[in-house]
Amino acid sequence: MTHFKSGPITEIPTDTQTVHAFRVSGHIDDDASEAMAEHMNAVFDRSDKVNMLLDLTGFTGSDWDSMLDGDVITSRLRALRRVHRYAVIGAPDRAAKMINLMDKIIPVEAKAFDAGDAAQAWEFVGAKPLAAAV
Repeated sequence: MTHFKSGPITEIPTDTQTVHAFRVSGHIDDDASEAMAEHMNAVFDRSDKVNMLLDLTGFTGSDWDSMLDGDVITSRLRALRRVHRYAVIGAPDRAAKMINLMDKIIPVEAKAFDAGDAAQAWEFVGAKPLAAAV
């Protein structure tokens, strides 16, 4: 099975088809952000509801304008209807606070987890990484 990879973003194979997990190792530029948005839009086209996990323990930053791409905006809006649970591991402090606040506002169950709580994040989304991805 082919898994998504673009720049610093790599899909983590899971034991559940309805859970889409990604690891970010480095800086996210426009191309990587747009590629992931296109990938998730394709997932949303063929899925009713999914869970997502984002491992940011290796994240070093992103280009601000990468969030302004049309596909990126579309995928984020679609995620409000298509994502049931969203876990983020190792988010920077400000981002973790925003994720936990947004959980109260948006129709997606969203939680930020410390890097040491990765097992709880995986449990939250209802999947495990496949052995080759750990």
